[in-house]
Amino acid sequence: MFLVRSLFKMSGHTPSLMRLEQKAAEAEQIIEYLKQQVQLLKEKAIVQATLKEEKKLMVENAKLKKDIEELKKQLLDKEKMRGVIDVPSTEFSVQCVSKPTSADPPVSASPSAASTKTPSAKNNDEAKKMKAEKKGEKKEKKAAAPPQEDAKVDVSRLDLRVGRIISAEKHPDADSLYVEQVDVGEAAPRTVVSGLVKHIPLDQMQNRMAVLLCNLKPAKMRGVLSQAMVMCASSPEKVEILDPPSGAAAGDRITFQGFPGEPDKELNPKKKVWEQVQPDLLTDDQCVATYKGVAFEVTGKGVCKAQTMSKSGIK
Repeated sequence: MFLVRSLFKMSGHTPSLMRLEQKAAEAEQIIEYLKQQVQLLKEKAIVQATLKEEKKLMVENAKLKKDIEELKKQLLDKEKMRGVIDVPSTEFSVQCVSKPTSADPPVSASPSAASTKTPSAKNNDEAKKMKAEKKGEKKEKKAAAPPQEDAKVDVSRLDLRVGRIISAEKHPDADSLYVEQVDVGEAAPRTVVSGLVKHIPLDQMQNRMAVLLCNLKPAKMRGVLSQAMVMCASSPEKVEILDPPSGAAAGDRITFQGFPGEPDKELNPKKKVWEQVQPDLLTDDQCVATYKGVAFEVTGKGVCKAQTMSKSGIK
């Protein structure tokens, strides 16, 4: 084409060359048309092949559906021969794995439970048996590990911690009570109500370290909910707040050698754990706070003591 046009330009506008150019343009149009027709034929062939494949799949699906229905019918007939009146349809999807063979002998109904049970019934029996065994195991575990509130009563049941009394003020409705805000190592301070007005001056209650019993059930005292108890050496004449060891921090646990275990989440008032433990809480002749002679200790930091009170009860 390029050559024809070049010759046309070189030779001038002769009628023969003009016709030649016209023929060339028509040839180009015919070629483009043929390309379009070829593309359409390709697309048509793809569509026809897809439709053919779809029809083939539909025929195969119909055949499979018919085979499944036949298998269901055979299985239902066989189950009825074995004495099962009805089989839930939900089980077919599991049981129709293979087509029953004619080699399987028919089994007539019999008083024997072993001969009349279907595979599904046997599976149910096994599931019940396993469930019963698990229940038995749970009962054994419960018997082996009694609830914490029924465990041995000793000082390990008490949640004793180091606390810092952030602030204290007199109770608005009780002359003998302080209301304190105490940091015991939690996200927020606890409110504590203490009957210490007659024993500890208010200025000595501010920003001081103490030992707190933190798992008593919260109780209202003259309208204010108290969430812990400040531990003190106590006698009828005198009261002193127990001092944690130097270097102890708010939230440090008070432990007792020979009395391992975790404290109750909350002491059950009906079990009277505190009432049973408290008589054995005493300061020794060195003013060290003890339980049955074992010191209140913050691991690695030292023991808790009263300032001057020896051989006194602690509460």
